[in-house]
Amino acid sequence: MKPTVERPARGWLEENQALLMREVRRVASALDAHAGHERPTVDEDRDAYAGSALESVVAGFGLSDFERDILLLCAGIELDARFPALCAAAQAGAGRPYPTFGLALAALAGAHWSALSPLEPLRRWRLIEITAPAGTALTQASLRIDERVLHHLTGIGHLDERVSVLLEPSMPVTQPAASQRRLVSRMVAAWTVGTGALTPVIQIWGGTLSDQRCLATAACAEVGLSLRTLSAESLPQDPRELAAFIDLWFREAVLTPLCLLIDCSDLDLVDRSRVAAVARVLDAGGFPIIVTDREPRIAPRRTVVSFEVQPIAPAEQRELWKHELGESSQVLNGHLNQLVSQFNLSPPRIKAACADVGALLSAADWKRHPEAVSAAIWEACRAQARLPLDGLAQRVRTDASWEDLVLPIAQTEVLREIEIQVRHRFTVYEEWGFAGRAGRGLGITALFAGPSGTGKTLAAEVLANRLHLDLYRIDLSQVVNKYIGETEKNLRRVFDAAQQAGACLLFDEADTLFGRRSEVKDSHDRYANIEVGYLLQRMEAYRGLAILTTNAKESLDTAFHRRLRFVIDFPFPDAALRVQIWRRIFPPVAPTDGLDLAKLARLDVAGGNIRNIALQAAFFAADDGAAVGMRHLLRAAGSECAKIGKPLTPAEVGGWV
Repeated sequence: MKPTVERPARGWLEENQALLMREVRRVASALDAHAGHERPTVDEDRDAYAGSALESVVAGFGLSDFERDILLLCAGIELDARFPALCAAAQAGAGRPYPTFGLALAALAGAHWSALSPLEPLRRWRLIEITAPAGTALTQASLRIDERVLHHLTGIGHLDERVSVLLEPSMPVTQPAASQRRLVSRMVAAWTVGTGALTPVIQIWGGTLSDQRCLATAACAEVGLSLRTLSAESLPQDPRELAAFIDLWFREAVLTPLCLLIDCSDLDLVDRSRVAAVARVLDAGGFPIIVTDREPRIAPRRTVVSFEVQPIAPAEQRELWKHELGESSQVLNGHLNQLVSQFNLSPPRIKAACADVGALLSAADWKRHPEAVSAAIWEACRAQARLPLDGLAQRVRTDASWEDLVLPIAQTEVLREIEIQVRHRFTVYEEWGFAGRAGRGLGITALFAGPSGTGKTLAAEVLANRLHLDLYRIDLSQVVNKYIGETEKNLRRVFDAAQQAGACLLFDEADTLFGRRSEVKDSHDRYANIEVGYLLQRMEAYRGLAILTTNAKESLDTAFHRRLRFVIDFPFPDAALRVQIWRRIFPPVAPTDGLDLAKLARLDVAGGNIRNIALQAAFFAADDGAAVGMRHLLRAAGSECAKIGKPLTPAEVGGWV
């Protein structure tokens, strides 16, 4: 991350530099006087420096007049070409054209030995650096002003690169929703009470990461602080490096009013060294800190004031959309209700979605093509909601339709019921008040059970396509971790990210986690039951569609079935269903020649295998430069059945060629 450069008003910049050089000349005069050349210049108008960068450093770090002049002595070497000669002359015979503590003690007024201590501000906060060969006396070592401090004195602000490289990019300030603004006011009040080292740590937990950062940014803006974000995973773990970071950050917080946000949402409490690093930063004190997390877990010795982020109500989200869209929102009619029922976007993401649409459509489009506007906003919401999810789960292409799905009527009807419930949940839950009567269990959950290749994933694709939603596949066999607590952590990440999108979640290999509960023999068995309960709890609370799939329904405890709203058995297709599958398997533009669907349907395989056979046969036909025929399908069937370990029988393929 590149350091942030703050560019002050030009008038102040010029005045500040003029005042700085006036002070540098005063110190130069003291050096000249020590060399016996002239009497030192005495500054009689200290009020003239109020508001300057030098004054902020002196006040912020509590520098004495002597320490201030040492800092100016080191700055003079960088800013005034006369200083090397002045230093050499003032240290006659020593051959040192650079500042030293010995020179400062001899030439500057108000000298005191404690300024040399590593516990005093100049060295404690790394305002100056000491460089010298081994064995050199402290008073003879070369002194140099830190580059970051020098730039600040001249009026140029930027973060120290040793700090900025660890930080995440800053997010733009976005006005929170009305309910969130009340939380911001409480955060500001908590800060106002504490001062200095007593300033409490603000802890924000719950909601989405985007909501948390929006609130933190708004609270900082209220008190004139700039927010910078650091992941707990990026904190140095080496004690010396961590101590250096804390010192540098304190210095940054003095030079530029800053607040540090430490994101602990991915912090693993089992990682004791990382947890200890976070606690050490929080206990350091002296600068404002905000901690964001999924739940209130961190408890430092410093006072902590905790705030829970509640989801923004649909009605309030609707008002945010109206505010961002302005008069253009009138053309959407009832489409805003559909937006807020499906997408739970934070204020920054709502703003970004509106900006995307505004850049895509002209003013004429908004007036003449409201349907296109609605579709564009919907797609912009999907794009915004994908950002947190794409790194956690596999997004599945969803262009399948009901015509592609061949199932018995009973199963198809249940799938259509699922579509109806997802499509109209805002009307039932919000407008008709069912959400108030049943705060829990509002998630639409389903179990798709059946042998491999019977259409479970295809059915999920059809639902997602019909609802114009993204479908994310999560392989539970990959999510389940041998370390206690890791499975729940992985699931939490997925659900927290998906909450903004209301996307369709497809959890494959459910029997990996949902096997029949047996007697609890050790802590791992006990925790496995907790993980199952956690997944079911999150599915029930999830406002989108969550689907579990399994090839072995009999291995699942029937107690879990009662907590799922829909359970659909996907049967192995009989000959009649296989005829329908073969009839629909080839695209309309694919050339075929003399296909006998009745004969093909005798092959006792599932729909997924039929799809593979048809695709392989198409490649064989393309290689022959011919239309797909029965001979190509026979060859492809042989390859597919060999792959799955199924022998081809004459009863199945007799008469194909």
